[in-house]
Amino acid sequence: MNYILFDGPSRNNLLPFTYTRPVADIRVGILTIREKWETFLGITTTTVTEDYLSDKFPMVEMEDNIMINASFLPTYELIEMIKNLKENQAIFQDEDVIAFYTKDSQEDVDLQAYEAIEFSDDILKIEHTWDIFSKNGSAIEVDFELLTKNRSSQPIPKTVNTLASENIFIEKGAKLNFVTLNAENGPIYIGKDAEIMEGSVIRGPFALCDNATVKLLAKIYGPTTVGPYSKVGGEINNSVIFGYSNKGHDGFLGNSVLGEWCNIGADSNNSNLKNNYAEVRLWNYETEGFAKTGLQFCGLMMGDHSKCGINTMFNTGTIVGVSANIFGSGFPRNFVPSFSWGGNNGFTTYLTKKAFEVAKVVMSRRNIELSETDKAILEHVFEETAKFRRR
Repeated sequence: MNYILFDGPSRNNLLPFTYTRPVADIRVGILTIREKWETFLGITTTTVTEDYLSDKFPMVEMEDNIMINASFLPTYELIEMIKNLKENQAIFQDEDVIAFYTKDSQEDVDLQAYEAIEFSDDILKIEHTWDIFSKNGSAIEVDFELLTKNRSSQPIPKTVNTLASENIFIEKGAKLNFVTLNAENGPIYIGKDAEIMEGSVIRGPFALCDNATVKLLAKIYGPTTVGPYSKVGGEINNSVIFGYSNKGHDGFLGNSVLGEWCNIGADSNNSNLKNNYAEVRLWNYETEGFAKTGLQFCGLMMGDHSKCGINTMFNTGTIVGVSANIFGSGFPRNFVPSFSWGGNNGFTTYLTKKAFEVAKVVMSRRNIELSETDKAILEHVFEETAKFRRR
């Protein structure tokens, strides 16, 4: 069977992260959504996404296809239902389609003609940016069970202080000494060749992905995920860092999500709670206004390739787009459009030529090339977000 993950109606609510990736490639828990589905299914998947992303994330369509809404995270019960689907059957939860079996091409699918099967069990769905951190604890627990089932952890070094050590799993090549790991409130997963430096104190649920680093004396509260090849330090609470990003110094990051190739300057902080304890509102790209989140705690959402200088301060509920560069004293506004350059005193346009020069240097440090396909995606984002820079 051929499995295809599609973005679904939540795609625009997950901007700026879905400017540069399909919904399937969002990281929540230990794995990306795609990695979860492929691990459960035991097979690779392809993607239906925006046209400008399709060169990097192509779709392979065959005679028989099962289409899966990538906003939903897999469970064993759901996988069983999907594998038993027959042609022209679709699985729904309430009004949302989760998956369907089709032999039609995408433009010919009419779900109203399909036999509807209701999925009534609990399921995690990522439909807003804040779901990435607010549902991260549950996602870590599911991924932890999936990745560690019938496997043995590497031995915990004798210098490591632990609570609930049975909930700690260390992959090969990981390094950690003279640190404290408390897994009483949730599991702690330490990926291959990852490192936790001396003096760090970590509470689960926590995931340190492959080749990521926790620097000296870091304080991390779960549920937090540090994606592959990322480096973190200072104080972090309930945040998700997709990968290849750095928050390497002192400063606070809370109830936040960072995309890939981001950098947070030394002693930078974000607020995650309004002074009046009111509900946090976040910029919504689809309505082009601020929308209620239902949350009292909500911090910073930063798209790929964005960066801030030292001592930057972010207000509660700040959205930063793709490839923005923020610096200077005071609080920048709580919506910073993609390809913006500046801070509290105002912004100018960060031209793609300059942005590509920086991205090329940053990515080369990890032996990754900024490809022509990557440039084309960023050029498209630059043009698509121009209207926000004119405000």
